[in-house]
Amino acid sequence: MHRRIALALFASTMTASVFAAEPRDFDIQHYATSLDLDIAAGQLQGETLVRFDATGQLQQLVLDSGELVIDSVTQDDKPLSFQQADGKLAISLAATLTAGQQSNVRVHYRGKPRFGLEFVAERNEVYTIFSTSQWMPSVDAPDERATLQLALRLPRDLHATAVGDELPSRLLGDGRIEHRWQLRKPTPAFVYGFAAGPYQHVRQGRLQFYSKDRSEAELRQVFAATDDMLDFFAARAGLAYEGNYRQALVANTIGQEMAGLSVMSEAYGKGVLDDPTQTGLIAHEAAHQWWGVRVTCASWEHFWLNEGFANFMTAAWLQQAQGEAAYQAMVQGWEQRVLALREKGADRPLVYPDWNKPSADDRAVVYRKGAYVLHRLRMELGEELFWRGLREYTQANDGRSVVTADFQQAMERAAGRSLQGFFDAWVYGVGGEVGLNRPGFCRHSSAV
Repeated sequence: MHRRIALALFASTMTASVFAAEPRDFDIQHYATSLDLDIAAGQLQGETLVRFDATGQLQQLVLDSGELVIDSVTQDDKPLSFQQADGKLAISLAATLTAGQQSNVRVHYRGKPRFGLEFVAERNEVYTIFSTSQWMPSVDAPDERATLQLALRLPRDLHATAVGDELPSRLLGDGRIEHRWQLRKPTPAFVYGFAAGPYQHVRQGRLQFYSKDRSEAELRQVFAATDDMLDFFAARAGLAYEGNYRQALVANTIGQEMAGLSVMSEAYGKGVLDDPTQTGLIAHEAAHQWWGVRVTCASWEHFWLNEGFANFMTAAWLQQAQGEAAYQAMVQGWEQRVLALREKGADRPLVYPDWNKPSADDRAVVYRKGAYVLHRLRMELGEELFWRGLREYTQANDGRSVVTADFQQAMERAAGRSLQGFFDAWVYGVGGEVGLNRPGFCRHSSAV
């Protein structure tokens, strides 16, 4: 998936390279955002309160603000000066803060986002897609975790869903409804989001489904495997799924994970109705609830820890649900893509020093080669050690942002030996030999 991301700093003195996130002298604790959404006009007006701690001498708070127009910024109801350039909002604080001090600023803004927030007037629908800073000033970097209160003011005939626990809605004086949610666990802002429209809304235990085009029965059919997927990933992660999980079919998207919420296109939902085996995208987004939301890459250079993992876990789910042939078909697809990358000289290490404006080939490295490398590691270690290492890695880093070295160390602890040669070849370099572990030639069984 494509996200606008900032180039992080290179901080490595080892073969097992570690890239550090851009340094900040503050730590965001909480956002409280209220949005007035005009779907017909394709525009928003918003207010975001940002509560933060200083972690050093802090004179200026810098947030990502996309293409939003900032109308005012205040601190304790007093106006602050600010500058906006290159998608950044630099706020001059009223006084310099020292490490450990807490404060907050309130930002009023408006905008007609060209991306990040999709207004579909003909469907009376609005939903987020990838770029949180296009609808609320925030820190896009994945290592910055905060809690969130979100309020959406919408016409009363619309259903809405969002990240976090749903709070009681409020009827406004103008007849609109204010829908509210609270995300209680600190979570990266890039997985905040919502969807609203004239949806059919289905509740099924811990699951909720939304769609404008599909009936209740069709929604239950599209997402029939979701409960089993969550149980499967929970067992592999060693961490139970927490809370409700919501899935929405929207006008058009390649699919996106959010915290407790996934969106996919209506066309994809129709495709699953036509062929119930085509559940890979549903599994991919569900897998992200562990690898991407709960355990998150510390900087975009380690993005394969999100996307390669979700792709691999999708294949593992298909192996469980549809059999070995389904798993091997995905492995062969990854293998062919890696070979094609090598033939054109586009293969890259999984840990990028310059993951800034990724090409299609760059994304193939992260998504497909990343998944293939996990398959190769599974073949290297065998079932028991591989899944033990993956489980211990996930449990140890729940609620944390990680770099590739964290994963390597967890797998080495499970294996009881160094895996430096494997990681040097497959993760930090491009020296691994593709195709050695084809079906029938694996040193260990690949059955889940």
